[in-house]
Amino acid sequence: MRKIINSRKRRLMFGVVVVAVVFLGAMMFWKTHNTSSVNMAKVSAMKPLVAVETVRRQDMLSRIVLSGQTVAAAQVEIAPKYKGYITQVAVELGQPVTAGQVLVVQDTKDVEFAIAQTMAAIRQARAETIETKASFSADYQKAAADYERNLAYYQRYEALHTSGAVSRETLDTARQQMINAKSALAALQEQAMEGSVPAMVESKQAALAKAEYNLEALKKQREDRILRAPRAGIIGYRQVEEGAFVPAGQKLLTIVDNGSSFIDFQVSEQNAAQIRTGMQVKVTIDSLGQEYPGTIIYVSPANDAKTQAFTVRLVLMPGEPAIRSGMFAHADITGLLRKQTIFVVKTAILEKNGKNYVFVINDNNQAEQRLVATGQRNDDSVEILAGINEGERVAVSNIARLKQDTVVEVEARGTAL
Repeated sequence: MRKIINSRKRRLMFGVVVVAVVFLGAMMFWKTHNTSSVNMAKVSAMKPLVAVETVRRQDMLSRIVLSGQTVAAAQVEIAPKYKGYITQVAVELGQPVTAGQVLVVQDTKDVEFAIAQTMAAIRQARAETIETKASFSADYQKAAADYERNLAYYQRYEALHTSGAVSRETLDTARQQMINAKSALAALQEQAMEGSVPAMVESKQAALAKAEYNLEALKKQREDRILRAPRAGIIGYRQVEEGAFVPAGQKLLTIVDNGSSFIDFQVSEQNAAQIRTGMQVKVTIDSLGQEYPGTIIYVSPANDAKTQAFTVRLVLMPGEPAIRSGMFAHADITGLLRKQTIFVVKTAILEKNGKNYVFVINDNNQAEQRLVATGQRNDDSVEILAGINEGERVAVSNIARLKQDTVVEVEARGTAL
C-alpha cells in the first residue's frame, strides 16, 4: 500500500514539472517573438542614410603620374678616326673640359712625312705647269709665224707663176709648205679647252690641283689625330693611356654634358592624348628629394612597336649641377579628359549584370534607379553620356541598400562634383 502511494506522488510531481517547463518555454517564445517583431518594426521604420551630389557640366580632369629617368643634354663618345699610337692623354676621369680643348693626341710622324712629300710634289707640279705654259706659247708663236711666212711665199709664187716667172713645180712646193705650216698651227689651236687653256697646260694644272687637294687631306688627317672636345662637359669615361695602339673607331673617352637635363617618360595612349608641349610641370628627383620646374618639349608622334607606349620628354631648368644622368624622377600632370561634361563619383555607380545604374533622388527623397551609359574614367569619377541630366541629385553612398522608390534620408555633401 505504501509503495502505491509513493508511486502516485512521483507521477504527480513529474506532471507538475512538465507543466512548469512547458509554461516557461511558452513564455520565453512569446517574449522572443515579441522582441523580434518590435525590432523589425523599428528597422522597417528607418530610412537609408545616403549622401547626394548635384551633377553639373564641367571639365573632367585626370591625374597622370609620370615616372622616368634623367637624361643628359649630351653624351658624346670620343673615338679616333684613324688607327695609331697614342702620344698624349691630356684629361683625367671626372675633369671638366671646354669646347675645342685637346683631349688625346695620336702619333703624326707618318702624316708629317706624307705632307712633306706632297708639298715637294706641289712645287714640282707648279714648275712643270709654268714650263709647259712657256713651251706651248713658244711653239704656238713659232707655228703662227711659220704659217704667215709660208702663206706669204705661196701667194708671191702664185703671182709669179701667173706671169710665167716660176714653174708649176716651184708653186706646188710653196703651196705644200704653206699647208704643212697651217696644219701645225691648227694642231696647237685645237688643244685649247675651256677658258682657252691648252690641253697640255690643263693636264699640268690638274696634276697641281690634285697635289694641293692631297695636301689638304693630309693636313686634315693630321688635325683629326688630335682629338678635341666637341662641346663642354665632364669626362665620364676614360679608357686610354699614352703609348697604347688603338684601332680606328675604338671608344676612348665620353663627355657628359649636364648643363641642361631631360627626363624621358613612357605613357599610355590615353595619357599621351592629354599631354601637350609647353605644359609646365614640377618634377621630383627621388635621390635628391627636391622639386624642380620643367617644361614638356616633346610627345612622340607614334608609339613604340614593342611597348605600345608613347615617349614624353621634359626639359629641366639648367644650372642644377646636382642633377646627373640616370636619376629617377616622377611628376604629376593634370590632364583634360573631357570638356564640359557630366560625371559622377565612382561610388555612385551600381553594376548589375554587366550594366551600370545610378540612383537619382527626387524632391520627395525617393530613389529612382536609372540605367546610364558611361564614358571616360579617372581615378575618382565616371563620365555619364546618357541617363541623367544636369541639375539632378545622385546618391553617392550607401547605394547597396537602395531600390526603386526607396525613401531615403539625405546627407548633403555639396552642390557639385
